[in-house]
Amino acid sequence: MSSFSSVQVSDPSIQGQFSQVELRSLKSKFTAKKNKNGKVKIMDLPLFLAKLKIFSEVITREEISDILSESGYDMSEEIDFEGFLRAYLNLQSRIVNGKEVSKNSSSLLKPMTSELLQNINKSEKALYVAHIHSYLSDDKFLKNFLPLDPETDDLFNLAKDGVLICKLINLAVPGTIHERAINTNQVLNTWQRNENHTLCLNSAKAIGCTVVNIGASDLVEGRPHLVLGLMSQIIKIQLLANLSLIKTPQLVELVEDSKDIEELLCLPPEKMLLKWMNFHLKKGGYKKTVSNFSSDLKDAEAYAYLLNVLAPEHCSTATLDTKDPFQRAKLVLDHAERMNCKRYITPKDIIEGSPNLNLAFIAQLFQQRNGLSFDSKKISFAQMMPDEKQICRDESCYRLWINSLGIGTYVNNLFEDVRNGWVLLEVLDKISPGSVNWKHSSKPPIKMPFRKVENCNQAIRIGRQLKFSLVNVDGNDIVQGNKKLILAFLWQLMRFNMLQLLKNLSRSHTKGKDISDSEILKWANNKVKKIALRKINGQDQSLSNGLFFLELLSAVETRAVNWNVVTKGVTGMYIMSVILFVSTHLLSMKFIGLTDEEKKLNATYIISVARKLGCSIFLLPEDIIEVNQKMILILAASIMFWSLQQQEEAAEDSNSCPSPAASTITCFSPDASPTPSNYDEETCSVTSEVSCLTLDEAAAANENGRLEIDLSPLEAK
Repeated sequence: MSSFSSVQVSDPSIQGQFSQVELRSLKSKFTAKKNKNGKVKIMDLPLFLAKLKIFSEVITREEISDILSESGYDMSEEIDFEGFLRAYLNLQSRIVNGKEVSKNSSSLLKPMTSELLQNINKSEKALYVAHIHSYLSDDKFLKNFLPLDPETDDLFNLAKDGVLICKLINLAVPGTIHERAINTNQVLNTWQRNENHTLCLNSAKAIGCTVVNIGASDLVEGRPHLVLGLMSQIIKIQLLANLSLIKTPQLVELVEDSKDIEELLCLPPEKMLLKWMNFHLKKGGYKKTVSNFSSDLKDAEAYAYLLNVLAPEHCSTATLDTKDPFQRAKLVLDHAERMNCKRYITPKDIIEGSPNLNLAFIAQLFQQRNGLSFDSKKISFAQMMPDEKQICRDESCYRLWINSLGIGTYVNNLFEDVRNGWVLLEVLDKISPGSVNWKHSSKPPIKMPFRKVENCNQAIRIGRQLKFSLVNVDGNDIVQGNKKLILAFLWQLMRFNMLQLLKNLSRSHTKGKDISDSEILKWANNKVKKIALRKINGQDQSLSNGLFFLELLSAVETRAVNWNVVTKGVTGMYIMSVILFVSTHLLSMKFIGLTDEEKKLNATYIISVARKLGCSIFLLPEDIIEVNQKMILILAASIMFWSLQQQEEAAEDSNSCPSPAASTITCFSPDASPTPSNYDEETCSVTSEVSCLTLDEAAAANENGRLEIDLSPLEAK
C-alpha cells in the first residue's frame, strides 16, 4: 500500500473548512504559482483565483482584486499558503453573502454555503441515527456500538472506522460490497481504516453517489459535514430504490396512455415520487400541485390529503379542519404512525420545509402503502419496455462512470440524457481537453431539434478524430436514441479514458506511445504467470469463476486477497497447492463445478478487493460471471493503472529518501496488524511492464499451462 500524506494547517479553524482532497489540490496549485524566489505575492492572486473553477463563472479578476483591497491586503506583499487559504475563504464568504455574485452563480451557492459554513442539521442527523437503529441494530459488528446518541458525536466517531458506511451501502444496493472485504476488527489501525474508506468511496461512486472533494482521510477524521453528506446520498438511494417501473410495475397507473410509459421510464426517482404524490392528491381533491419537497409542504395540507387517500381508515376530519400548520403537521404524523410509518421527521421539520427529511418521509409512505392498483394490461406492457438485462447493466455502468467524472450535468437516464449531445461533449472535453468547440455547441434546454443534431455530429466528429470505430454512425442516430449505437460510443469513450490514464502515467517510459488492449492483457497475464501455474485453457468459461482476477490482485498486492474467504465450491472438487513466492505463501486453487451463486460470491469479492485497493470500477459481478469481455478489459486496465501508480510512488519515495528504510514499504492484511515487508522489485522496470511484453511470451505462457486472457474477439470487433 502506498503511504498517505495529508496537508496540515496550523490554524484548526482553517483546517476544518477544507477536505484533504481540496487542500492537496489547492497546495499543488499554490506551489506552482511560486516565482523564482519561491514566493507568491498577493498581486498574483486575482488572476490565479479567477481561473479556479469554483470562481471562474461567478466573479471576474477585477472584482477579486477589489475584494482583496477592501479586505486590507497590501497587493505588493508576499503571502504564504495559510494566508492564501484565508483569502480564499474570505472570497467565498463574500460570494455566499451575495455581495459579489453574478446572475449565473446560483447553482454554486448551495454547495459553497454547505462546505463553508458546515451547517449540521440536527434533525437530519437524528434521521440518519434512527435509520441506522432501524436497519442495522442486529448487525454482528455494529450492535456492539448501538444505540447511538443523536445529541453527541457518536455517529461521527462510529463512522471513522469505515464499517458503518460500507454497511449502509450494502443496505442501499445489496451485494455491492463483499462483507469479508471489510476490515472489522474491534480495533483498527489507520491503514485498515483508510482501506475501509477507500472501499466505501469507490463503492459509493459505483451506486451513484457524488464523492467529489471527499478523500479517505476526511472520513477517517470523521468530518461531520462530509460524513452526513455521504450518508444522505446513500440513504436516499435506499429509500428511492423501488421508484422505478422495473421494481414497481404498478407505477404505470400514473399515466393514462401507454405512449407515456417510455417518458415515465426516464423520470429520476425524485420526480417519480412527486408524480406519485400528485396523482393521489388529485384523487383526494387537492387543488394545488406539489413541485418540490420544501415550500409546497410547509403548511402540511398536502400531507393531510395524501394520507386520507392512502389510509382512509385512520382518517380524522380534525386534520384538515385545523388552522394552525404546526398542529396539522402533528396530526399528520400521528396519522402516519397509525400506518406503521416510524417517525423520522418532526412537525417542526415539516413547517421549516426540510427537503431531505420531507423526501425521506414521503419515500417511507410510498414503501409502506403506495395505493396503486394492478392493471394487468398496462403492467404487462411496462414489463416489455425495459431492454434485455445486458443493456440495462451497460446503461448503469456508463451512467455511473459519467457521473463520477464530475462534469456539469448529472445523468439520471443515460439513453434520454445523451440525446441532445451536450453530455457527450462534456465527457469528451473532460477526457480529451480542448477537443470540443464550445462556440458551435448548444447548451440545454435545446428547443430546436437541429441544434441537438449539431451537438451529436460534433461528438461523432471528435470520436473519429480519436480513432473510434464509428462506421455508418451519425449524430441523428444518437438523437433518435439508438441504444446499441449509444452504448458502443460510450464504451469507446470509457476505453479511451482508461488508455489515456495509463499512457499519461507511464509517459516517460513509453515515450508517448499509445497503450493497446493487447498490452494491458499481456501485462495481466505476465503478472499472473509468476504466481499461478495451472493447466486451464483461455476459453471464456475458465474466467467465470474469478480465479484469474483473484490471482492478479494477489500479484499486484500480495496481501490483498484473503484466500480463506474465497468460495471454493462446496458442490464440487477443488485442489489447493501452496507455492512459495518471495517468502510469501500464496494459494493457487483449481475450481471445479462452482454454482452461479458461488461464482457470484467470488466476483463480488474481486470487485470489493479492487475497490479497496483504490480502483474505481463500475462493472457488476454478472459481468465477470458471464465474461463480459469489454468490462473485463476495463477491470484489468484499472488494476494495471493502480499497480503502475504504486510503482511510480515507490520510485519517487526511493529517489527522495535514498536511505535503507526507503527500500521497504508497509503492507497490511485485512486480518492482521501492520507488518513491514520488503518491497518486491520487479524483474522489469515500468518500461518493461508496459512495452517489453511480446506475443511470443504470451504464446510460451500458454504452452506452460498458464491461464491467458484471450479477448481476440473483442479486438476483432
